[in-house]
Amino acid sequence: MLQAETLQLLCLTATSGVPLFSRGSAKQLPFSIIGSLNGVHMFGAGHGAQLASCETDRGSRVVWGVFQESLMLIAVSGGGGPAISELQLRRLLENVWNCMVLVLGQDELANIRNVERLKRELRSCFRLIDMLLERVSDEQGFMGDLTQCADCMLLSHSGLLQEALDSFAQAAESEFGCLLVHGRVALATEKWWSRLTSQEVVVLSILVHSLSGASSCDYPVFLPQGSPTVAIRLLSFQLLPGVHVCVLCGPKPSLYKAENELIGRFWSTFVENLRSCLEQAKHSTLPPSVSLRWDIQALLLINRESRRAVTVCPRVRSGAPSEATPLLSPARRLELLRLFYTFAVTRYFISQEASVSSASTTSEDFSKGFTHVPVQCYLVTDECKCYGLQSSQHQLFVLMDLSVPTFALRTVATQALSAITAATGF
Repeated sequence: MLQAETLQLLCLTATSGVPLFSRGSAKQLPFSIIGSLNGVHMFGAGHGAQLASCETDRGSRVVWGVFQESLMLIAVSGGGGPAISELQLRRLLENVWNCMVLVLGQDELANIRNVERLKRELRSCFRLIDMLLERVSDEQGFMGDLTQCADCMLLSHSGLLQEALDSFAQAAESEFGCLLVHGRVALATEKWWSRLTSQEVVVLSILVHSLSGASSCDYPVFLPQGSPTVAIRLLSFQLLPGVHVCVLCGPKPSLYKAENELIGRFWSTFVENLRSCLEQAKHSTLPPSVSLRWDIQALLLINRESRRAVTVCPRVRSGAPSEATPLLSPARRLELLRLFYTFAVTRYFISQEASVSSASTTSEDFSKGFTHVPVQCYLVTDECKCYGLQSSQHQLFVLMDLSVPTFALRTVATQALSAITAATGF
């Protein structure tokens, strides 16, 4: 169906099957195949069957999703390239829908009045959609599209910057403020974490990252869960190349006032602090005070309460013995980390935040027979050893060298968790 290493996203009207756009693969699917993918889904729906996904004998996957009984999104991945799980494709469809609601509002998408006009309006979403497609297998360590948790970096000395952010948001008549460094949330106000859903934080972070070429912008957004029909202003400002501050606010202040008065008042004295953030981001998402073992190849740590996550993929081995095997490529380690996360949350760490939707069936049948909730799991492959643990507050997924004894995996993982949480309070 598709060439290797391809991923394509299709959007059609749910009732009539009119194609609205196609993004992803340079070689688009023929119209006959698009019609067949829509037709088989409609045929099943007409006979009381809900077609959610399918897989070919060559490793290709197709996932369908219908939103507001108005639009159908179809994700098609070709076999032979980086492995893309059904969970990733399902989350991709949900994120794309949230991005379209963020930009256009739910009313425009749920009540289609003019198909041709909707096609034109959807073009404003293409940059966000393309970023989501790139992040399915990117090498920068963004995992929020899969975990539905905000991608974060943890700062060593954040007190002064947190005070500046809180004061800036208050002066902008807002309770929702955020500081991003290269697309990752470095700091945010309390209401940003408590009032916005994790999916909203993820798509807002992607939107601000997509606007990184502008020194400032005043952008109307619809919060997919909190305010899908009423637009809210998003003010975003570039403090330094790669560092952005944004707030969600009402009609005041004006963009001119915020840019020419508030930015200088609250941020001019913290330029060196922001440069330190950029310097840290070059090396790790963790502060320099956190030292991990050399045999940890990558890790993903999730705070389940705040729905924040930090991904670590070391570029070099610090303190590794001369006989240590070379690191796998960053792209491969991140791919394995995504696959292990999917393996764990669809088989063992079954919980409310791990369920993707009522229509998806990502969990294995044997997990339903557990008489307890698993809190740890491990997996040994030809390339690395993987260990996952879950507590009431955290989930941790670690890739380790094959040289680490299997009986020591739990010790290494718990030591890494303690080192990070003790130093950062994450």
